[in-house]
Amino acid sequence: MLQSRPPAVFTDMSARAWAVLAVLSGAIFLEGIDVAMLNVALPSIRADLGLSTGMLSGVVSAYVLGYGGFMLLGGRAADLFGRRRVFLFWLTVFVVFSGLGGFATEGWMLLTARFVTGVAAAFMAPAGLSLITTNFAEGPVRNRALLVYAGVGAGGFSLGMVVGGVLTTFGWRWVFFAPVVLSALILVAALALVRDAEGPRSERGTVDVVGAISVTGAMMLLVYGVVRLEHPGEGPALTAAVFAAGLALLGLFVLTERRVADPLVRLGILRNPNLVRTNVIALLFIGSFAGFQFLAALYFQELRGWSTMETGLAMAVIGIDAILAPLLTPKLVERFGNGRVVFGGVVIAAVAYLLLLPMGLDTAYTAILPALILLGISFALVYGPLTIAGTDGIDEREHGLAGGLLYTAFQFGFALGVSAVTAVHVAALASGASGMDAIRTALFVPVIAVVLAGLLGAFGLRRGAGSTAAEPAEIPATATA
Repeated sequence: MLQSRPPAVFTDMSARAWAVLAVLSGAIFLEGIDVAMLNVALPSIRADLGLSTGMLSGVVSAYVLGYGGFMLLGGRAADLFGRRRVFLFWLTVFVVFSGLGGFATEGWMLLTARFVTGVAAAFMAPAGLSLITTNFAEGPVRNRALLVYAGVGAGGFSLGMVVGGVLTTFGWRWVFFAPVVLSALILVAALALVRDAEGPRSERGTVDVVGAISVTGAMMLLVYGVVRLEHPGEGPALTAAVFAAGLALLGLFVLTERRVADPLVRLGILRNPNLVRTNVIALLFIGSFAGFQFLAALYFQELRGWSTMETGLAMAVIGIDAILAPLLTPKLVERFGNGRVVFGGVVIAAVAYLLLLPMGLDTAYTAILPALILLGISFALVYGPLTIAGTDGIDEREHGLAGGLLYTAFQFGFALGVSAVTAVHVAALASGASGMDAIRTALFVPVIAVVLAGLLGAFGLRRGAGSTAAEPAEIPATATA
């Protein structure tokens, strides 16, 4: 699979550059739409397979556990073993297990398929992001490629609800079968077009086995602990034990990384304040939207009695980000820089959530529509620039790791956002609040999250490689925090 010589980095958006970008963007679109479509199909899956609430929640959590648990390992694997090789292999795994989920006849079969699909996405996503950053020349060309890539990925997530609603009308299994066709086409195109711009490397380092096991175990336990927060009254002692075990493994991981010659995660990368700020904003922003999406599904389907198709169509306007991200965001970033664009997008999201707070059971959709449009605009302004900032100023040999950190933040944000609004919603209902009042109360969680993101964004995400703390040209193998 490796080339005899590295291909030239794209310095302009030629036809081949657009083709490569389309393939890599198609993969992240596939990952986003896969998640969103399943969320819409859950009620139909429960009815057909007779799943308990716990098993149904487990189907969702299994993907999150696989994705969040293996993300850092996936990012580092791309740097060590070759981005193209890792991307193609795990895209194949994603295709196979996504399709196998459609044949499930028992809950455990679906749970297993979703877990392996999540693991595949954990390796595929950072490898794809690092292929973008290393195949496109740093500067406007790379920024444009990243904004298109991020916009398409976000569009898949938001449009997935619509597509999922349509496919579910023909049967929930089509939610698993339909992506197989798209992913197979992407895989064939990737084999022909995608190249690793660095070419073969004779020394890729060794695998930090203890670090890989400890960080994967820590991430899985912490994500599981966050998922358990959805129902705080159920086994609080076990939830505390899960968090304690996760933190203990994380401590072991840090100690290991400080001592090994070739660490899985060079802790010195976390000295970059821009990278840390970017990841925290990503966690808060995605968490706010994930929480809102969960509450919106409850509002439209359970309180207003809308079908999955109607709910998906109602939310479809958020997919405007897939159009705005490649057309508008690059111009704004070029003129104002990442920091101002991200801050503006976060402020718009805060306004959108505040506009939704007064809604009631008889609120007309036309009154809700402006807030949904604002959310689509905010996604276009925030998601792409965060993707740029996630690798800004980082040595190219660690772009897979940086991508893994960013997607870990996205995944933790998603899990934390859903768990937080669920816990508040359940607590409000338990206190005697009506269904509508409980949703209004839980909506304060997204509001608080984006306000915190806005406070961090006010400090500014610096623009351009020269504006961040540059990584050293040579990264010592023994570098520590």
